[in-house]
Amino acid sequence: MDQPLHRRARDCRVSRISPSDTNKFVMMVDPVVDNTPFISVVEIFEVGGKTPPNAHQDAHEMFYVLSGRGRAYCDGKVYDVAKGDTLVLPPRMEHVVENTGPDRLYCLTVMVPNEGFAELIRAGSTQALDAADQAAIIDTP
Repeated sequence: MDQPLHRRARDCRVSRISPSDTNKFVMMVDPVVDNTPFISVVEIFEVGGKTPPNAHQDAHEMFYVLSGRGRAYCDGKVYDVAKGDTLVLPPRMEHVVENTGPDRLYCLTVMVPNEGFAELIRAGSTQALDAADQAAIIDTP
């Protein structure tokens, strides 16, 4: 990458990894097409939704809460998160992040290095953003 990347959220790919998953991913920076060493997504957790238990061999993962409330379970410890909070997970730490609030939970999620996350998301089904998602992440006039 030798030029700045400028992309509007409304132009990003939106995917769900598998039909049974509760989370959608808005691909803000996609290393597969953008030639970056990291991935950045807006992760949208449905009410009651959560990630499956997972860990990353070499990647650090960061969650920045844009809106909503949630809880992260990280190697036996519990962290409540809300708008404005950041959670950074080191490699090999098993974790689950869940939406514990009455509305959707929106997180800016960054993983460095990508470690196959973009490819996993890209293999999922294409989704659309509804009005609530658009209001949360797209600046509409």
